[in-house]
Amino acid sequence: MYDFDEVIDRVNTNAMNTDGFRDYIFHADETMTFPYKDEEFIRMWVADMEFATPDVVIDGIRERLDKRIFGYTRVFSSDYYQAFSAWCKKRYEWTFDKKDLVMSNGIIPALYELVEYICKPDEKVLFLTPSYAYFKYAADFNHRESVCSNLTNQDGYYTIDFEDFEKKASDEKTTLFILCNPHNPTGRVWKEAELKKMADIIDKYKLWVISDEIHCDLIRIGQKHIPLGKIMPEYKRLITCMAPSKTFNLAGLMISNIIIRNDKLKDIWYSRHYNFDNPLSIAAAQAAYERGEHWLNELQVYLDRNFKITKEYFAEHLPKAKFRISEATYLAWVDLSAYFEKDENLPLFFAYKAGVLLEGGNMFVQNSDCFIRLNLACPKATLEKGLNRINEAVNKKHNEKYITAS
Repeated sequence: MYDFDEVIDRVNTNAMNTDGFRDYIFHADETMTFPYKDEEFIRMWVADMEFATPDVVIDGIRERLDKRIFGYTRVFSSDYYQAFSAWCKKRYEWTFDKKDLVMSNGIIPALYELVEYICKPDEKVLFLTPSYAYFKYAADFNHRESVCSNLTNQDGYYTIDFEDFEKKASDEKTTLFILCNPHNPTGRVWKEAELKKMADIIDKYKLWVISDEIHCDLIRIGQKHIPLGKIMPEYKRLITCMAPSKTFNLAGLMISNIIIRNDKLKDIWYSRHYNFDNPLSIAAAQAAYERGEHWLNELQVYLDRNFKITKEYFAEHLPKAKFRISEATYLAWVDLSAYFEKDENLPLFFAYKAGVLLEGGNMFVQNSDCFIRLNLACPKATLEKGLNRINEAVNKKHNEKYITAS
């Protein structure tokens, strides 16, 4: 049994979670002050976990440390491919050719490169909103226009508006679709029928598609992730992105798997992409895929419980909040429109009034007003403390508003 209740102090580790929130959330520097000391905040924002990285992964790093030399490194042996491929085959009944696997220091850096490689300057990038903001940032960085297709929200359950999606996909200038599968921030696990319908539209208009599947392992018990590559086994304009970073809390090790089927695009990647791989990152990722499944199974149970706690808490204390347990990710997507106006800065409100760091809907492009995203990958005690602070701040605001109105 793993101890997911352990509270680990991350101060003085250069963690984004503890030291980078002013810049990332508020675009401010260290002079920005709050009624709370930094160490007093409940941190429920950036998408890494408050849980220790699995011991089997740490053991894998130690084994590599014993080799004692850490020179220029790339993935040359077949061991890593075999470990990752076996992981995909067991969990998703899907695999891929070894020749199609390239490595990146992260999925975000890969997106920034691939948008430029795929899209001409006057072409457009399509994605579903609300959206992980870096899809738009990748288009913006490369001076490509982004096109949004709003998901339909039915009591917290999001579905694709296929009529709108096809209309935007049919634009001859729309050449790339970036899919988030499972979806961040809504937590949807796209079902086979939905993926097939997407695939038909992708194929009809010959779109390039990047399928960001970084959250594929972090699904609720009973859910099933289906890679888009399994639905479109022969489609050459598909790039699949996966990584051990979210699953095993390895984001800082900067290693991701990019599966590129198109030979011409692979040639461009190899000619223009320049990085070596961290030898400790390779060892960590391989150990995770070879020995980390038991830890992940226990993590899923713990996360499912945290989602249940959150659902019950909101139902009792903030009943006007709209929250549905997500099908995937460790991120809760909560609609607080009953308590806030559209133009209110929710991250700023909760930082000042509750001492809780979280991300607001304004960080997810559009179709996300009055939402907050809460990271539930934390010990139960931390979660309960965070929820209590959120509740107290919202109710105090509501009571003050009522008194003022009276």
